[in-house]
Amino acid sequence: MMETPDNPAAWAQAPDSLAAWAQARLTEIETKLAFAEDLLDTLNQTVVRQQDQIDSLQQQLRLLNDRLKDARPDESRTLRDDIPPHY
Repeated sequence: MMETPDNPAAWAQAPDSLAAWAQARLTEIETKLAFAEDLLDTLNQTVVRQQDQIDSLQQQLRLLNDRLKDARPDESRTLRDDIPPHY
């Protein structure tokens, strides 16, 4: 990367180098912007995928909770209710 001139006289003496410096700087900024946009897109895709996974896990947890409630014996049941029918 080209350094900027320190005094106004140097700016006047080298207009081509100023234009080259500005173009190089603009290219560098555009490159960084392109990488930042790509990173942002990648992060957004990751967040969407993780939210889908969270939604799926929450649904599975609800289903398991419902199964657990259905499998839990009623409070009104006694041990006699658990005797197998062949006794």
